[in-house]
Amino acid sequence: MNDPKSKNRSSSTTGGNADEPDDAIIGVAFRASLLVIIVVVIVGGLIAYRLTRPAPPPTEVRTVVSTPNIRTPPPVAAPEVMFIDITTAAGIEFTHENGAYGDKLLPETMGGGGGFLDYDSDGDQDLLFVNGRRWAWDPRPAVEPATMKLYRNDGTGHFDDVTRDAGLDVSMYGMGCACADYDHDGDVDLFITAVGPNKLFRNDDGRFVDITDTAGVAGDAAAWGSSCAWLDYNNDGRLDLFVCNYVQWSKETDLSQNFQLTGVGRAYGPPTAFEGTFPLLYRNDGDGHFTDVSATAGVQPKNAATGVPIAKSMGITTIDLDHDGWLDVVVSNDTVQNFLFHNQRDGTFREMGSLAGIGFDSAGNARGAMGIDAAYFRNNETLGVAIGNFANEMTSLYCAHEDPLQFVDAAISTGLGPATRLELTFGLFFFDYDLDGRLDLLAANGHLEDEINKVQVSQHYEQPPQLFWNCGPNQRTEFLKVDAAKCGPDFSRRMVGRGAAYADIDGDGDLDVLLLEVGGRPRLLRNDQQQGHHWLRVKLVGRAGNTNAIGASIEVTSGQRTQRRQIASSRSYLSQCEFPVTFGLGEEDTVDQLIVHWPDGSTQQVAQVEVDKLLVITQEAPPATAD
Repeated sequence: MNDPKSKNRSSSTTGGNADEPDDAIIGVAFRASLLVIIVVVIVGGLIAYRLTRPAPPPTEVRTVVSTPNIRTPPPVAAPEVMFIDITTAAGIEFTHENGAYGDKLLPETMGGGGGFLDYDSDGDQDLLFVNGRRWAWDPRPAVEPATMKLYRNDGTGHFDDVTRDAGLDVSMYGMGCACADYDHDGDVDLFITAVGPNKLFRNDDGRFVDITDTAGVAGDAAAWGSSCAWLDYNNDGRLDLFVCNYVQWSKETDLSQNFQLTGVGRAYGPPTAFEGTFPLLYRNDGDGHFTDVSATAGVQPKNAATGVPIAKSMGITTIDLDHDGWLDVVVSNDTVQNFLFHNQRDGTFREMGSLAGIGFDSAGNARGAMGIDAAYFRNNETLGVAIGNFANEMTSLYCAHEDPLQFVDAAISTGLGPATRLELTFGLFFFDYDLDGRLDLLAANGHLEDEINKVQVSQHYEQPPQLFWNCGPNQRTEFLKVDAAKCGPDFSRRMVGRGAAYADIDGDGDLDVLLLEVGGRPRLLRNDQQQGHHWLRVKLVGRAGNTNAIGASIEVTSGQRTQRRQIASSRSYLSQCEFPVTFGLGEEDTVDQLIVHWPDGSTQQVAQVEVDKLLVITQEAPPATAD
């Protein structure tokens, strides 16, 4: 019997049994694939982990570092040394005449020279003041012409006016001076630079005779002489003469440019508005006459592009830079490069200021350079050349050590630069004012414009002089500015400073100071130091035609310190300092060695030197030679 339901049931049962093997295969494949996927995921994860895992932190290594032992010197303080103004008490009645009447002509800003000389050969330092005069076209009522002034020292620091008796009541628009015994007769002669002809006065037993014309050293009648110096440049035993000139100037050129001080009116013109000049070198012929050898001697630098003179010279110092026995010359120039004339030992000089690093500042700029001095201020081989510069320009301190003809400006590192940036410095010089055996520095300051404060609040016409104490090279600063409380109100009182010079005017061993003012009164300052330090003063008397021993050097050893000085006829600005040399010895009461290196190359050693005295050393005669 056919049962449809059974058939359908049977059919369905029979179909399920036929698909059972395929399901098993699929199950196995699925499980295998799943296992492969798991393995791939695990392996991929491990690979990804290894590729992306952060680097393990480095193993910490502890290193013991030794802290450097930094030497911090204790602060130092300048000694208290009072400078007392004795100008009036000493009998000085001089007032400088610059001729200013309102038109503001440039020479009216620059004068104020003078200094010390022993004109009567009595051993005391006398005083000379170079004067200007009124202009020939001055519209004011006529007055008695101003003259230079000479004051004789009576040995105690008091002075008498001997101008007329000495033959120096001469009127000229004078600027600076240099004194030396050029004719080898035993008394000191006098050269005066001026706006116009310069003058040479021969000293005949205390009376000066104008021999300018016969000597041939007047220069151009239209020239403007500034600083000057005596030196034996060719080592022939006779003193020659180097004369600096400032700019090419005339009343017409000055007035035609209508210089203005903003908001004030007519102003003094800058040197950049005037053409440059040439210095002059006169060779001493030995018969009272001098020959101008400037051109052939190589002391007339020209602009390489235009061939015109470039010098605008203000200060000069002479020193044997490389110790070869021949004097070199360094000249400070206003707004153009400074000169270093290196003596070639054949009657010529090579100008190498730029090559030597002394021509410009560290940025390659020329500065408004005024006064100059050079000294071994560290009591070693380091030579320092200090140059006073214009307002807002630091005083330069070019130093040479390993190479005597290669300088680097150390003004900032020595502490001198920042303290001098605002001042306009003219006269400056090295001297040991406290007799501790280290050379200090003095600067005479003053602006050109009497109303400068109206346009520059940081500037003043009258400015205080500055005194810098040499602390030594191992201190935080080498030159420390001395506060007014440590040098006295007489020293720090404001003035329009120009020239500056020093001498021991009262024979007490310390150095007194002369500060000169343009259009005003000088300031004679007596050094009243009470440090109890020992000292030695040395005066050299040379042979041949150089009785002042210009160019000689003196070395004094006391204890662990050796000091060196070289004799020069000019330093600072327009000024003459005394020829005797002062060595401060500090607490040392003995001199172990004193050696003089004379200009002719001979050497003389002096034994049994007593301290706290003036020692006069006469050059020994050369040994006799067999016929």
